[in-house]
Amino acid sequence: MDPAALLRKSARIYPDNVAVVCGDRRQSYAELLERASRLANALRDARVEPGDRVALLGDNAFETLEQVAGLALGGYVRCPLYTHDVPERHEYLLGLTGATALIVEEKYYAAIAPMLERMGSVRVTVVVGTAPEGTLDYEELLGAAAPEPPGVALRDDDPHVIRFSAGTTGLPKGILHTVRGWTDMGNEMALVLGGFHEDDCYLAAGPLSHAAGMISWPLLAVGASTVVMPAFDAADFLELVERERVTTTIVGPTVIQMVTNHPDAATRDLSSLRIVGYGTAPATETTLRKAIEVWGNIMYQVYGQSEALPLTILGPRHHVVDGPEHERRRLRSAGRPTPNSDVRILDDDGNELPVGEVGEVAGSTPGRMREIWGAPEATAQRMTPDGWVRTRDMGWLSDDGFLYLADRKEDTIISGGYNIWPIELENALAAHPAVAEAAVVGVSHPKWGETPHAVVVLADGARATEDELIQWTREKVGSVRKVTGVSFADELPKTPIGKVLRRVVREQYASAAARQARA
Repeated sequence: MDPAALLRKSARIYPDNVAVVCGDRRQSYAELLERASRLANALRDARVEPGDRVALLGDNAFETLEQVAGLALGGYVRCPLYTHDVPERHEYLLGLTGATALIVEEKYYAAIAPMLERMGSVRVTVVVGTAPEGTLDYEELLGAAAPEPPGVALRDDDPHVIRFSAGTTGLPKGILHTVRGWTDMGNEMALVLGGFHEDDCYLAAGPLSHAAGMISWPLLAVGASTVVMPAFDAADFLELVERERVTTTIVGPTVIQMVTNHPDAATRDLSSLRIVGYGTAPATETTLRKAIEVWGNIMYQVYGQSEALPLTILGPRHHVVDGPEHERRRLRSAGRPTPNSDVRILDDDGNELPVGEVGEVAGSTPGRMREIWGAPEATAQRMTPDGWVRTRDMGWLSDDGFLYLADRKEDTIISGGYNIWPIELENALAAHPAVAEAAVVGVSHPKWGETPHAVVVLADGARATEDELIQWTREKVGSVRKVTGVSFADELPKTPIGKVLRRVVREQYASAAARQARA
């Protein structure tokens, strides 16, 4: 059953169930369907056609799920932008997808208004809040539209959502999922997490545009509630779990650490929780031990990526913090393949490697992408001849089927659940007048898992401070992707043909930089 049909069914069976909680506002399933229908019809009235790409730019809000649902009802392709990105990246992604419409939160509009004026593809701009001249007011738009579902027929292979990640150059790429693929992804997630029911309450502590939105549709399908946090705060997280009797959440290891170390964790009633999912990076044994002390062994680590999700699961029975080494070492794994997924390890020629040998992880899963948007060659590079996705992660399989990740094929830095690409930061640093060369590597960080550290060679006679270069990258790429430390060097290690050896840079500077990050 496609997402639009799921919502229509749930509104019929669970009309009075609470679908969305955000602050002091609540929305029933009947209200969710009506407002989502109004949005779908309003876009149609503005001549946005089924199959058109519609971008969303905003924080988690009361309106987020109705926007997700409305785009599904109208047969539009949802393109969620990330609010922590700089305007230039938004412009690139809008151009990449050829988005016809943009729904944007008022506080983000001013920064992107100049680029919208020069872009030809975005014909309709809807502002949530006070709408400036030349844009459409979100509430007025919904109020004038028909409240009935538009009745657009969705086919399994229709484009449904484009998520964004980066290629080897650091430029983002669009990962296209079909209606069937996205629905199957949600169903597989629900399966490995033990299933959902109408009494479940999900706490969306992270952006619904990101990993927090992976299980929205299976929750909506059974009449469950979603509590939306506009911004993460550990004390608010604990208060909401107790007040709303939250049963389920999916977060990153950093959030788990902040929540379980908060002094309120010892006094709040967290007994309603039955599922705490985490991903983006493995959690440390110390973090998991503390989490199990706080809310019990209800931990699920999910491994996958935008192109293929989920691939593996490490459930509660394998979260052993006290036991023999052969059981505790599984905490360092990404788990076993999910029921309808599988993984294998390939060499550079695509041949499957035996147990224990390190190679590239390839995965087959119901939540597999259809293609990389507008890039058939890149799509072919990421797919095996029999349709498995090459993850570009390096790893190995144990003889009992657990996947262990050894390294990333590229040098992606995962910091607090976000992917950061060194070349983007290196290009930003190279634009500084005092910088001759720069290399960026990930170093360990006690809070974020990893953090970007730059090694910089200054131009002859030039001067720059660490704080100056950190601020420079903040302005160029945003606060999430900025470097957090800088070392200065006379030269960078390179191959004979002049390519910077990031591995050597990491070996030379990582230990000192990690100590600096912990200070």
